[in-house]
Amino acid sequence: MKSDVLRKELMTRGLARESLNPDPFKQFECWYQDALNTDIAEPTAMSLATVDADGQPWQRMVLMKLFDSDGFVFFTNYSSRKAQHISENARVSLLFPWQALGRQVKITGSAEKISSAESLKYFATRPRGSQIGAWASHQSQVVTNRAMLDSLFEQMKQKFADAEVPLPSFWGGYRVVPETLEFWQARDSRFHDQFLYQRDENNEWPLTRLAP
Repeated sequence: MKSDVLRKELMTRGLARESLNPDPFKQFECWYQDALNTDIAEPTAMSLATVDADGQPWQRMVLMKLFDSDGFVFFTNYSSRKAQHISENARVSLLFPWQALGRQVKITGSAEKISSAESLKYFATRPRGSQIGAWASHQSQVVTNRAMLDSLFEQMKQKFADAEVPLPSFWGGYRVVPETLEFWQARDSRFHDQFLYQRDENNEWPLTRLAP
């Protein structure tokens, strides 16, 4: 479906408590499928916010590679800036900016490394070029120029020319375990619908409406 057509329909329909699944992960799956079924680019893209040792927030776009009731998983170099931040402060936030549909999903929680076995399972599905790129890039480190990056890529390409590319020890996934999930639906006159799921001490998810 064209995203602009669905956006108009969603803005007219709005968001009501009775239309929301009591399970926030099932509600997310519903919205995620809506995004996948339209023409919007990169529906798995999410903004990841971390905080450095000085309290400075940083944001960047990453790709969600899987999700379930345990959380939302992305992959990175474990020496990257985001990984360094997480090692100092695991509390992070995510934002799915599905603005073409007039929707956002905002998530807060903590990031934790997934197992090497889980990372290997995903790494094996990556295109070979992406596997080599993981070995060649010292993510977030200063480089002199693009030629240096290309040279490193060619070196790794030659190194693994006659073999499978193994999982780098310095690369893998993080799972963001949510404490809150907030669903935002655009409405006319900037008078939007907004609902918050917040995990309580009983591991349940009370739902509240927020003013726009």
